[in-house]
Amino acid sequence: MSPNDVITLPTRSGIELEVRPAKESDEADLTAFFERVADEDRRFRFFAAADKVSAQQIAPLVNADQFRTESWIGFDKASGQMVSSGVLACDAALDTAEVAISVASVYKGKGIGWAMLDFLGKQAEARGCRKVMSIESRENSAAIEVERDKGFTPESFPGDPTLVVLSKTFR
Repeated sequence: MSPNDVITLPTRSGIELEVRPAKESDEADLTAFFERVADEDRRFRFFAAADKVSAQQIAPLVNADQFRTESWIGFDKASGQMVSSGVLACDAALDTAEVAISVASVYKGKGIGWAMLDFLGKQAEARGCRKVMSIESRENSAAIEVERDKGFTPESFPGDPTLVVLSKTFR
């Protein structure tokens, strides 16, 4: 998928989510987007407590290789506002992919995270990955619930009782 390709995803709330790969010119918009993400959600996404997302944290989102690692941004089609960010990072063998998703605070609970999770899972499967996974703080009950509803199975994270790995196998 090229950075100019846009896919429209339906959500359970009726919002049409337009998703496309992130590009370098999105750096400022992604920085502003993460300011609209709740502090707790930003901490869950980056596993760090900070008021702002740093340039070092944004750089991989806008400089992904567009295959093994890809970063997508989602916009509310009606308003044009950036409402989500999702990353897919595949291992070298293209066997397992990790996903991470963030949703702007005012758009939480509207099916955006569900739509992004489905989309990222399909992207992983299209690349030939056997499994998709997410690493979550055990405190992030909302994300854990969404992932479990989507067929992900929770397991302990080796060596860190504060984290949980949720995974879904395709084959």
